[in-house]
Amino acid sequence: MIVVDTNLLAYFFLGGTGTAPARDVFLRDPEWAAPMLWRSEFRSVLIQYVRQGHLDVEQAILAYKMAQRLLAGREFVPDPAAVIRLAAASGCTAYDSEFVAVARQLRATLVTSDKAILAAFPNTAIAPARWLKTGAP
Repeated sequence: MIVVDTNLLAYFFLGGTGTAPARDVFLRDPEWAAPMLWRSEFRSVLIQYVRQGHLDVEQAILAYKMAQRLLAGREFVPDPAAVIRLAAASGCTAYDSEFVAVARQLRATLVTSDKAILAAFPNTAIAPARWLKTGAP
């Protein structure tokens, strides 16, 4: 099991420059987990795609339902104290720190393209291409 951030989910379901690595990550480990926050973040991404004309509303709803099915049973609420401590120590947002907190809670790797998270948490987070080569941060 790996923890994935919303960007990886968006690339996987919506396309873009990170789609091929996201799909390769899924093929290697399809057991994805995330904090419950992914739902709100992903809905925000979907609305951006709708407003930019890349998706219609029904396509956005379908993408959300598919992501929900993928993460079913592997959505977690991180310890709030851990999130606050991680965000305060790293300078990352509390939102981003939720993904790190869940990864640490599960003793799993966080696969992300977020440069700030990768820099702040090199023992927890890893970029998709590097994870595909090594499997660990």
